[in-house]
This record gives sequence, C-alpha cells and structure tokens, in this order.
Amino acid sequence: MANLRAFTMPKWGIEMTEGVVAEWMVKEGQPFAKGDTLALIETDKITNEVEAEADGMFPRLIAEPGSTWQVGELIAVLADPKDAPAESEVETFVSGFKPADNRVASKAGSTNRTADVETPSALELRKTTKIADDANISSAARVLAEEKGVDISKIAGSGIKGRISFQDVLQASLATTPAPVPVAGGEPVDLAPVGNALDDVFASPLARRLAVQHNIALGGISGTGPRGRISKSDVLALVKAAAPVAEASAPAPLFARPASGTSEIVKMSPMRKAIAKALSHSKSTIPHFYLRSEVRIDAILGLRTQAKAATGEAPSINDYIVRATAIALIRHPDVNVQVHGDEIHHFGSADIAVAVATEKGLITPIVRGADTLSVAGISREVKVLAEKARTGKLAADEFQGGSFSISNLGMFGIDQFDAIINPPQGAILAIGAGKRQPIEIGHALGFATVVKLSLSCDHRAIDGAVGADFMRTLKQLIEEPTLLTA
Repeated sequence: MANLRAFTMPKWGIEMTEGVVAEWMVKEGQPFAKGDTLALIETDKITNEVEAEADGMFPRLIAEPGSTWQVGELIAVLADPKDAPAESEVETFVSGFKPADNRVASKAGSTNRTADVETPSALELRKTTKIADDANISSAARVLAEEKGVDISKIAGSGIKGRISFQDVLQASLATTPAPVPVAGGEPVDLAPVGNALDDVFASPLARRLAVQHNIALGGISGTGPRGRISKSDVLALVKAAAPVAEASAPAPLFARPASGTSEIVKMSPMRKAIAKALSHSKSTIPHFYLRSEVRIDAILGLRTQAKAATGEAPSINDYIVRATAIALIRHPDVNVQVHGDEIHHFGSADIAVAVATEKGLITPIVRGADTLSVAGISREVKVLAEKARTGKLAADEFQGGSFSISNLGMFGIDQFDAIINPPQGAILAIGAGKRQPIEIGHALGFATVVKLSLSCDHRAIDGAVGADFMRTLKQLIEEPTLLTA
C-alpha cells in the first residue's frame, strides 16, 4: 500500500487566508528531488516558489493552475518517488481528506476522513540539529538550519533586530557545503547536472532548473535577488543574450492589443483584487480630509550636491522627506496612529510604508523605525525593500503593518495629488514633482524649487488642527534639512 500524504495550500503570514496555484513546476506522476521547485503560489502580495523538502512524486495534482484555494486545502496528493499507487487508493485518500483546520471546507473530497490519515502541510523533514526555542530565527530558517545542520551562532541575521532569515541560513549552508568526497582510487563524484556546479551557486531552484535546461553556466554571476541571489529573470536574460540573432523577419508588435472595435477581458490578479478591496473599503468608509502645502527643497538639493561630490552618490529627495516625516511623526504622535474600530493605536516609532509600483500593482514595504535611521540609512533600506517588492521577495512582516504611508509620484511629473489612506493607518502623505518657480524672497522676486504635499487624514482619529500642526513641522524640517541630522 502506497504511503500517501496531503500537499496543502501553505500559509505565509498571519493575514494569508488563500492563495492561487499559479503554476505547477512538476507533472503528475513525475518524480522530483529534494530542492526542486514544485509550484508557484501567488498571494495577494507576492509569488512564492514552493520547494521540495524531500524526494517525492505527485500521483495526483488537484488544483488547476490559476485556481484559488484556502490555506490548508488539499491541492495535491504526495507519495514516495518509487510508489505506484492505484487510482482507487488515490481516490480514497482524496475523498477522505480532512483539513487540519476544520473551518476550511475541502474542495477535493468530503470531510469523512478517518483519524489515522496524516495531513502534513508539506513534505516531512529530516531534522538533524535542534535549535533553541528562544533563538531569534524565522520558522522557515529554523527548519532549513535543522535539516542542513547549520550552526546559526555564526550567522549575523539580516532581519529586523538581527532576526535570522531563510536566506541567511541558505547562504551559510552553501558556504559550509563540503567538497565532493573522492571515491577510492578515482576522481571526486560530481552530481551536478550537465557539468554545472550549481551546488556552489547562490540561485533559486527555478533559476537552477532553467540554467540546466539551457546549459547556462552560473558561476561568477551576481544575481539581482536579495544579497545577490540569482533569479529566474537573471537566467532568462542570459538565455536571451546567448540566443543567435534571428533572421530578418517582420518586427513583433510592442504589445498585444485587441482588434479595433473589440475589447479584452482580463481577470484581476490576487494582488489587484486585494488592492481593489482595501482601497474601496478605505475610500467608502473612512472620512478623508486633505491638507495641502508647498515646501521649498533648495536646501535639500544643495545637500545632495555636496554628498554626490564627496561620495559619488546621494540619497533621493524622497529619502530626505521620509526622514523628515519620521521626525515629525515622533513630535506629533496623534498622527502616528492606526484606527481599529473604536480604538486608536499609538506607536512609539515611525514605521513608514513607502509605496512602490510593481508590474502586478502597488505594494507598500515598510521602513521600520525610520526615526532612528539617518537619511543614508533610510536610502539603503528603501533600495533593498523596493528591489524585493519588484521581484516579489518581500516577507510578510516587511509590508504588513506600519503607522504611516508615503506615496511619491513626482518622478512621473505629477504636480500634486491626494492619496487614499492605507488602512488601518490614520494618514498618508502624497508628494508631487519639484518645480522651479518664481517666489517672493525677502520682499524681492526670486526663484525656488517647490514641492507640493498633500496629507490625507482619517477624521475619526485626526482633527484638522492636529494634521495642520504636523504639516507645519514637516515643512520646517524639509526647508531646514540640517535639522534632520539631530
């Protein structure tokens, strides 16, 4: 009798309730090895690769690509790679599956599962090292470290307050992977496919698979992912570069569009649906009011020029404004709030969400403790978060929460706009483009670079006078940026 197990929709983050099986990376009945990418799962914010944690095989794939499933629902049946379960065995398992959470209704079968059936959420792990319960490490990193026997005491965590992440452990495991063991009287055994020394390469499983398929060597390449991890897009770029130049042919259109007089219906992605739901709720239920102001940024421009001359690079205008906003929030705690029903939550630090546009939609990674960071520190943090956002690599705690948001459309040439509050936060600041314009300076006509700001406030928690006082402080900090170093 085959050893069948359940492969269920995983849960990433406390707010995840469902996910979309974007693509299966293995076929039904196809054996796979530990480390292979099994599926791409989309949440409302990111796309995750689900890796095999042991060798196995799916005798049945239940979830169709593009379909949505609740966390804990059965999306495939898992078996050992050498098993050949009968169809009736698989059918019995599916019909008898019972989610671990009995609030989840199973699409795959009834809930009359007998009690002795295992229902793990993923492949079982072989733990060889035990990590202390109080260690500052994420759950995924703990599993990987225990499985690979990684000594986490030698790892400097890159997460918040030094928390060790999955990527930290993965890099450490690569660094400590032993060299191939020589066989008696022979050469070392190389198990890497088609001559690619992929075990020593810091790359995602999907990137490795593509490299093998296209015979691309990844050694010495620095990826665009977090800490230089080679991603799928990096490999595809190499494949494109290596491809021979095609014979002269008709140029392809820049983008496909419906024929004249017709329309195309595109289903919303999970991320787009989440944006639509959250902002519709915000605009229809939160009483917004807006406070608009103009600030001069010539002093900041001067600081940027000096920084660039000294170091070759300089923080952006947005980085200075994030720093100024963080200080203003600490001075005006009544604006640094979240609204939960009839409760107003105040925060001791300025955790500022910065809106980032991605191909799938808008996401707001959070600069935690922005009031404790220098402008340069904020600049580094924003760059890392923005890159993660664009590559779908943000962890849940990097975009959930926050006490305030900033949205900047100045780089698109927009003079001024009003942003919709990102609930449950109490306010959001919209930033327009800097414009050179005539202005009265000391009873004389001069020119200055001016940016238009708009603060959207939740009137349930923030009164007009409170918001106006915040804006006055923010204006002073921006126009006198030496105060930002205090």
